[in-house]
Amino acid sequence: MFLFKLNKNTEDDINSKKINTPVFESQEYNLDLFQRFICHRIPERTFNIRGHYFPVCARCTGFYIGAFSYFAYVYFFYVQYSVSLILLAILMIIPTFLDGFTQLTRSRESNNMLRLLTGLIGGIGLAIIIKTIKWMIIMGKIC
Repeated sequence: MFLFKLNKNTEDDINSKKINTPVFESQEYNLDLFQRFICHRIPERTFNIRGHYFPVCARCTGFYIGAFSYFAYVYFFYVQYSVSLILLAILMIIPTFLDGFTQLTRSRESNNMLRLLTGLIGGIGLAIIIKTIKWMIIMGKIC
């Protein structure tokens, strides 16, 4: 099962800076460096269904859905990569950066739907950049 359920000690763990947010229903596990690289998994920033939390936060969920959607699209349809497409991809990542940065600096508090939306847009932009780099390597433009 891909959803997690928080245990009763999670709030105390978060308050003591020992982030131990989503845990499997029957077993606890601490977030190591690899798991933190994937996502911070803060419960307030994570979607849940009937008390079961997604394994990643709303913004990361958007990133994964957006990137996967773009990769699925380019599998079936040809995309001509150009400078304007790269600039568009960079512009698509900017809202995600601004949303995350203003939240980090505590200028404002974002909500999960906005995080998901900016994650979707940023995920598509990141996927375009990844596919462009791959295309440039294959075409011999980058050694």
